[in-house]
Amino acid sequence: MPRDIVTLECTEAKAEGKPASRYTTTRNKKSPNTPSRLEKKKYNPFLRRHTLHRETK
Repeated sequence: MPRDIVTLECTEAKAEGKPASRYTTTRNKKSPNTPSRLEKKKYNPFLRRHTLHRETK
């Protein structure tokens, strides 16, 4: 199966006016179980807590 490299960006940092943390990961682009936008909880070092990171375009 082909894998697609995606970038995850913090959703809560923009609202607080701090820099957004970014992570890169891969996902299966042909899988019907994969949602349109990938969401994961990751650590944001600027906010010093785990926050929701969403896939960017």
